[in-house]
Amino acid sequence: MAPMEAQPLFVADGGAAPNASPTEPTSSDPQLLDAYSRTVVDVVDRVGPAVASVAVTRKGRDRIGRARRLEGAGSGFVFTPDGYLLTNSHVVSGASRIAVSLPDGRQFDAQLIGDDPDTDLAVIHVGAHDLPTVTLGSSRALRVGQIAVAIGNPLGFQNTVTAGVISALGRSLRAQTGRLMDDVVQTDAALNPGNSGGPLVNSASQVIGVNTAIIPGAQSICFATGIDTARWVVGQLLAHGRVRRAWIGVGGATMPLPRRLQRALAIEQGSAIRVSEVQKESPAHIAGLQDGDFIIGIDGKPLSGIDELLRLLDASRIDKLSVLRVVRGVKILHLTLTPQERRG
Repeated sequence: MAPMEAQPLFVADGGAAPNASPTEPTSSDPQLLDAYSRTVVDVVDRVGPAVASVAVTRKGRDRIGRARRLEGAGSGFVFTPDGYLLTNSHVVSGASRIAVSLPDGRQFDAQLIGDDPDTDLAVIHVGAHDLPTVTLGSSRALRVGQIAVAIGNPLGFQNTVTAGVISALGRSLRAQTGRLMDDVVQTDAALNPGNSGGPLVNSASQVIGVNTAIIPGAQSICFATGIDTARWVVGQLLAHGRVRRAWIGVGGATMPLPRRLQRALAIEQGSAIRVSEVQKESPAHIAGLQDGDFIIGIDGKPLSGIDELLRLLDASRIDKLSVLRVVRGVKILHLTLTPQERRG
C-alpha cells in the first residue's frame, strides 16, 4: 500500500509552507521589521551627530561646610551651525563650568546664554562653526501613537537611543519653580538620568520635544517640553537672556468659591485664587489687594486658579494697565494695577 501523502498545514497566498512551524515568521514580517528599523536608523544617522554630552561643575559644600566640587551631566543638541545648543535648565543652572562633547570627539567649553526654569529650558553656546545641526519640527501637529525616538547620554553612556510612541499630548507638568509647564509631550521612549536636555525626534528626523523628566518608579512614563514652546523660549533667551514675564506680587492658591458667593454674585466659575500673601510695595499692594481676597478675573477674563493667572501674566502685560476682578466679603471690586517685569 502506497504511503499517504502529507497534507499541508496551511494553504493560502503568502502563507506558511507545508509543515512550517506556526511561529515561523511569514515573508512580510522581515519587511515590516526592516521598515521600522530603517526609520529609527535613519533618525539616528541624521540627528545623532548633533546630540551632545553636557558635563557641568558646580561649587558646593559638604555636610560640615567644606568647599567641594559637584559634578553633573545631561544632554543637549545643536540647533545652529555656529554653536548654539538647547538643553534643560536643571542641567546647567548654577554651573561654574559647562563642557560639551560631540560624537565626533570634539570638546568645547560652553557659555550659558540664558535659562528659563519655568519651562526647564536653557540655551548654551560653544565657539565653533559648521557644526552638525538638528531640524526643528512642530509639536502642534503630533498624533498619539506616532513614533518617537529619544537620543541622549543616560547614565554616562554616550549617544544612547530608545524608541517608542507618543503616549499622550497636552500634558501639564510642574516645574521646579512651582509653575505649571504646558505643551508637555508624554512618551514611552525610555529616559534615564543623563537623557535630560536631549531631543525627542519624529520619524522624519525632526525634533518635536526636549526630554525633561521621568516619573521615578513608573514604567515608561516620560515627558518632553514641546518644541513649539522651546522655539518661543529660545527666541526670548537669545534676545534678552531670560524669558520676560509680568509680576504683580501675589501669593495664593486655587480654592473653591463658597456656593453662597457664587449664587449671590452670579459668579460662573466654581473656584478662584484665594490670596494668602501680598508683597509690600508690589503692584498688587499698591492697588489695595488684601489677604483673603478672591481673584476671579483679570482684564475681563475669568480666573479659576493660580496657574491661569501665571499663564496670563506674560510679557504683553508688563507696564500696561490691568484690572483685577476681586471678591472681598460679599462684594465684587475692580482693582487697577500695572504689572512689572518679574526679576529672578
